Amino acid sequence: MPNTKSVFLETHNINNRATGLGTFNYELIKGLHRLDFENLELHLNSGKPKLLKSEFGEVFKYHKYMSFHRYKTFRPVHKFDLWHSVNQNSKLEPRFAAKYLLTVHDVNFVEEISSDMSHKRNQLFMEKLKKATAITYISEFAKKQTHDYFKVPDVPEYVIYNGNPISTLLDTSGFVSTVPVDKPFFYTIGDFIERKNYASIINMMRLLKDFNLIISGNNTKKYGQVIKSLIEEKGLSNQVFLTGKVSDEGKQYYMKNCTAFLFPSIREGFGLPPIEAMSFGKPVFLSDKTSLPEIGGEMANYWTDFDPEYMKNVLLDGLHNFENNKAVIETEMKKRAASFDWKIAAADYLKIYKDILK
Repeated sequence: MPNTKSVFLETHNINNRATGLGTFNYELIKGLHRLDFENLELHLNSGKPKLLKSEFGEVFKYHKYMSFHRYKTFRPVHKFDLWHSVNQNSKLEPRFAAKYLLTVHDVNFVEEISSDMSHKRNQLFMEKLKKATAITYISEFAKKQTHDYFKVPDVPEYVIYNGNPISTLLDTSGFVSTVPVDKPFFYTIGDFIERKNYASIINMMRLLKDFNLIISGNNTKKYGQVIKSLIEEKGLSNQVFLTGKVSDEGKQYYMKNCTAFLFPSIREGFGLPPIEAMSFGKPVFLSDKTSLPEIGGEMANYWTDFDPEYMKNVLLDGLHNFENNKAVIETEMKKRAASFDWKIAAADYLKIYKDILK
């Protein structure tokens, strides 16, 4: 192919599909897979390249990621025309100078780890900023947050919203829940990390005895233990249930059958689960913090603080409004979910690759 340019996507996070970054990597690749690259050759990085190749075939070139590639001496020896650092935390960098696209999901590490700019996490990010030929952000909030904390170089900047990971509605009729679903329940899913703020909805559940709460996600780490202890301490073991990690079928089953989807997170660069819940026309209740109002729009319900009584009232008022306007709200929710499309997002990234390499 004449004048072919190579683009390396640093996608090693794809190995952990249970996380937001893993989902982003996979869905971006899946979206790109449907497009015509013209004179571009796209290279993917993964600890399991054979697995990717079995799904996507010869459309991409594949590279095997090894953890030692993160060290300067062992960086990959291939030369590429464009390096796409698909998340701001990746420690793997190009060995040779190349055009450099940086995608920023959030800079929560400034608030959660250290605001000292000499801290190695902040230094790593600043080095990426200095290299950037262009920067993409997954939300207007992520862009604002980055500008609030860092000196951003004068390069082209773009906001590209993530797509909805639910592109196919699965048949969940054969799914067997490991937790009770005989009573109306609220649902949430995500990483068990402090910013997800699950404690707030657990405290609220003491005031809502007619409902259960089901939380999915890997709860084996530190914050998972905090949440398990809180459930016991509040006497809610027969009302709040943790499923652990769930399959796509399980996630869709709980979203399809829940009374409402709750997402009280206090820091989100984007927030995919509320979009997934909106695919089923469910009422969603979100924190009004960071990027979530961009995701939920006008039809979502928002908590402005986390007092249990106040949260309960917002929830019951929102459910009442939903029942009175069910057809309209369901339609609007599904329409909003459909507006977040990975094929559109992938096409936007591909256009940026081409613009940078002109």
